[in-house]
Amino acid sequence: MKRRDIVKGLPLLPLVGGISGGLFPSGSLFAAIDTPQKNVPDYFEELGITRVINAAATMTYLSGSLMLPEVMEAINATAHDFANMHELQDKVGVKIAEMLHCEAAMVTSGAACALVLGTAAAITGTDEEKRKQIPNLPGPRPEVIMQKKHRYVFDQAVATAGAKIVEVENAEEMEKAINERTVMALFFNAATSWYGGEDAIGHEEFIAISRRHQIPTFIDAAADVPPVENLFKYQEMGFDMVTFSGGKMIRGPQSAGLLFGRKDLIEAAKLNHSPYEAPIGRPMKVNKEEIFGMYAALKAYLEKDHKKEWKEWLGRTAYLKDSLTAVSGVRAKVFIPEGRANVFPTLDLFWEKKDISLSPREIYEKLKGGNPSIVTSITTRNSREVLNVGVVLLKPEQVELVAEKIRELLDNS
Repeated sequence: MKRRDIVKGLPLLPLVGGISGGLFPSGSLFAAIDTPQKNVPDYFEELGITRVINAAATMTYLSGSLMLPEVMEAINATAHDFANMHELQDKVGVKIAEMLHCEAAMVTSGAACALVLGTAAAITGTDEEKRKQIPNLPGPRPEVIMQKKHRYVFDQAVATAGAKIVEVENAEEMEKAINERTVMALFFNAATSWYGGEDAIGHEEFIAISRRHQIPTFIDAAADVPPVENLFKYQEMGFDMVTFSGGKMIRGPQSAGLLFGRKDLIEAAKLNHSPYEAPIGRPMKVNKEEIFGMYAALKAYLEKDHKKEWKEWLGRTAYLKDSLTAVSGVRAKVFIPEGRANVFPTLDLFWEKKDISLSPREIYEKLKGGNPSIVTSITTRNSREVLNVGVVLLKPEQVELVAEKIRELLDNS
């Protein structure tokens, strides 16, 4: 099931009845877990925390995503008993590996932790002394190969494990850069989404060069579902380690992630992680509830009807488009990224100053500062500033509310 095939087969849906009555039923696949019961303290209110409606994307500063009901059930069901964490990580890892059709897997404290542990695994293997010494191994630092255009803020995790990043511009430079200190080659899968353009070294060539030199490969695909096929795609290409965030569109715990791939490397990553008492990953522990929750999230994600999910997202953009283009001068276009990260439909809104006096950025700020706070995005398309409205993280009842708040600002501008 390819994204473009889904889009081709699903025209934008017209508005059918009310939000709560038809298009976005409360039993939706994407309904968030119910708000707390009245007898449960309102900790948002008690602490003075602003509730945010996320009409943007799965950004960590906005607490990622909302956990699925199945995840909350798993957390609540497992919070009342103790477990041996070695056994839990091992047995959950076996089940996750079965689901992802790979040799081995583990739950990490997010994809950034997976980068640290994967790098550590490539450096130490099962060597106990090296595990004690990193990130301060004696002698020259271990080296990790990266394409220069793939450098990104999260590759600091590689340095955290004690490695030096060696930048290469092309395949020829990559061949020459590999030496006896090289322990791994890291591929940032979302580079094309972040920076545009093509990879200097494609997936297959990157893997082939690494294999010729017996260097393990690691791909960071943290935000790269949907489509669901990506969970299988990169390991099938031949990457030795793969990481995905658990708290983005898989909708597991925000502080959980997946690291999977070659068994010897995943086992070495476990040795560098909690519950072992002194390795580099000890501060990055994952509690038992998060491990159970991540397992439940992956099960639910793989079992869901992804075509139905995409259809509902398109229905939401259609509703917003119909509602907001009713304002004179406002135009809208559904935007689906062509890159590898955050590939889901959003809605671009734009207008001329003569029609709407407020700029998209001013509308963004007013929405963000409102009550409730609604966080959208500001971006540029073809040299034009646009207000981009995300739909995939909205509760069903919030779709109509977001439309009302945006329309109110546009009408009064």
